[in-house]
Amino acid sequence: AANIGISMGGRGTDVAREASSIVLLDDDFSAIVKTIRLGRRIYDNLRKAIEYIIAVHIPIAGLAILPLLLGLPLILTPIHIAFLEMLIDPACSIVFEAEAEESNVMSRPPRSTKEPLVMRKRVLWAIAQGSTVLIILAIMLAWATFLKMPADAIRTFLFTSLVMMNVGLILVNRTFSASLMRAIFKPNRALLILISLVFSVLAITVFWQPARAVFHFGEFNWQLFTVSLVASFGLLILLEGIKMVWFDLNKKVKTN
Repeated sequence: AANIGISMGGRGTDVAREASSIVLLDDDFSAIVKTIRLGRRIYDNLRKAIEYIIAVHIPIAGLAILPLLLGLPLILTPIHIAFLEMLIDPACSIVFEAEAEESNVMSRPPRSTKEPLVMRKRVLWAIAQGSTVLIILAIMLAWATFLKMPADAIRTFLFTSLVMMNVGLILVNRTFSASLMRAIFKPNRALLILISLVFSVLAITVFWQPARAVFHFGEFNWQLFTVSLVASFGLLILLEGIKMVWFDLNKKVKTN
């Protein structure tokens, strides 16, 4: 009647081993707990990666379409998309995979076998994240257009903001059982390496003239960079506040 039958590999009978789904080679029952813990961590991290993919592609698609609808110069070209994929792909395949387990991973009841990998509430949360980023970027685009900034300056301004907000999405989706501060200081070597590489390459594209020409960027402007930084930090705080309400994390943080 069990969903998963487990037998002992040493003392178990041949009939038991053939009928079971899992065989404990060393007859150590503690391996069952370790397996459940690992399985739940992998399942959680798959969900985080999928939700991040949904969220991050909404502002990318929006920045590609908005200038066409408004008759403005293109913001994102193929080389910009390729740069963004350098951040998105490793984040999904390496960073989220390397995330440590949630603090409540073993205190949760077993999930239903009929429960989908990505639930409706989590999909809506991903869409809400991406839409929030897109709205903020659209406001920044309208502001830059109102000031009649050159096209290359607008592109630099919005692309830098998009990259930093992308990193913010990664941080927000790292955990769903802890506060933002605990999530930021949660160790993940892969994340540190990825962020360091991304910001290093971004600095090269902004400051080095040959790379700036390839990306069609304008001269670096500290004032615009400050606006991008403030907007990205504000987005991080806003999304974290929404997440606390969306998933009732206030109760979870207090109980953990």
